[in-house]
Amino acid sequence: MQTVQPRGRALVAALLASTVLVLAPHRALAVDYHVGPSQPLGSIGEVPWESLEPGDQVFIHYRSNPYREKWVICRRGTEAQPILVSGVPGPNGELPVISGEDAVTPSTLNFWNDERGVIKIGGANTPPDLLPAWIIIENLDVRSGRPPYGFTDDGGGQATYANNAAAIYVEKAEHLVIRGCMIHDSGNGLFIGVNQGQTQDVLIESNWIFDNGIEGRFYEHNSYTSALGITFQFNHYGPLRAGCDGNNLKDRSAGLVVRYNWIEGGNRQLDLVDGEDDPSVVNHPDYGQTFVYGNVLVEPDGAGNSQIVHYGGDSGTLSDYRKGTLYFFHNTVVSTRNGNTTLLRLSTMDEHADVRNNIIYVTAGEGYLAMLSSDGVLDLSHNWISAGWVDSHDVLDGVINDDSTGQVGAEPGFVDGPGQDFELAAGSPCLDAAGDLPAAALPDNQLLSQYVVHRAGTPRPVEGPPDQGAFERCSATCPSADASVDPPPDSAVDPVPDGGPSPSPDAQADDAGPGDPGTADSGCGCQSGGRPALPALLVAMALLGLLLRREARL
Repeated sequence: MQTVQPRGRALVAALLASTVLVLAPHRALAVDYHVGPSQPLGSIGEVPWESLEPGDQVFIHYRSNPYREKWVICRRGTEAQPILVSGVPGPNGELPVISGEDAVTPSTLNFWNDERGVIKIGGANTPPDLLPAWIIIENLDVRSGRPPYGFTDDGGGQATYANNAAAIYVEKAEHLVIRGCMIHDSGNGLFIGVNQGQTQDVLIESNWIFDNGIEGRFYEHNSYTSALGITFQFNHYGPLRAGCDGNNLKDRSAGLVVRYNWIEGGNRQLDLVDGEDDPSVVNHPDYGQTFVYGNVLVEPDGAGNSQIVHYGGDSGTLSDYRKGTLYFFHNTVVSTRNGNTTLLRLSTMDEHADVRNNIIYVTAGEGYLAMLSSDGVLDLSHNWISAGWVDSHDVLDGVINDDSTGQVGAEPGFVDGPGQDFELAAGSPCLDAAGDLPAAALPDNQLLSQYVVHRAGTPRPVEGPPDQGAFERCSATCPSADASVDPPPDSAVDPVPDGGPSPSPDAQADDAGPGDPGTADSGCGCQSGGRPALPALLVAMALLGLLLRREARL
């Protein structure tokens, strides 16, 4: 048992008296737990996961060998005092590695679906089951949650991960932030299930998600999510594991925003489909509007499906399909396929896409770029599109409305297209060529930022009429990267070698989606700008914190 050493009773009493009203709603003694070399705790399992309280912080320090441990987080923080699980990087920015291979589960925990993830959020017997809330996970390299890897469960038995296991598996949660992590070498890199609408308000920010999937299968993806309100921003999505045919970002959410990301490879870059059998998603008022903007979407040659974005549904239950509008604006889409590329597959005639202010470029030349697969209604405005584009490479049953405000050409004027510098050079035809944003995007989805290679962001400059695509060219020095979005660089940790996904046909098998706990797929949902700051408590609070805040020393 740790005690607070007396340092002057009169001073402590005075400080307590001056701050009692502010401190009353909160536990006064939040705890910092430090794990790693030369730290009070030698293993992650020594953290009392079963009893974390609001404001507690777990710091996992980098070490040269992985932490082969797995656990569940099933506790609630508050908006003012979230529960933080944070990696402390090494001297060269290396993230602490949490490996599912041969991982050991603490005997103090007891939870189901342990074969589904390395780090699990929600769904436990010990600690008692509840809806986790106000959780932040950041700066960890989480990997190796897939067959043939095995682990030791909480009863000491040996088990093997399921095909659809994830590095981070969210069964249910609200107000959840996952940021600054590397997520790889798993079945699904990130899995979040809506769990009958319990999963809400999720932010996925500044992560490197790559090298996931199961060989020869379409059913596992770099990320696979369903929630009520989820935002992806400033993430770097790379190719899946070699021979794996899943999608890069697959989602079944209501209230979906995908903005300012770099997404490269996968069967499709974006697979935005129906909420399947969960009425909480299908009946949600935000289900009919999806916002995708400010992204870089890269299609390598031979990388699975020739379609960049799928919007609508894949369950076969047409009444559950999105039947709304995909707002797709200010994206830079680059395909280096030698064959055909299709921008959009809209599942039925009830799906609509508003496509404006984008750069849509293929290197294959004229005749190789199509706008639609077949169905749906597409509105085009103020885009730069490679010359010679066609309506469809198949039979067009849908409708394309082109307001003739766009441009066509051979080259959009990138700084260095072959080198993947897709910012605009001086003289680019895309400069000052964009139009207005869709009214539905305002005010919540204004174009305020742009992606910084890799996994960071910066305010988007405002200089005259806006440029087309994901990047605004600056005539002077651009603003520096936003300090709140500044994770360790991708180069800090060498990735697992990956040859990219194998080619697969356009007509892929449809996969089951995130459902309820105990089924083949389950999960959770958060939207937050970051870790909330505690209220200012003036000098008295600061002094009291110095006297009373305790570190966990076991």
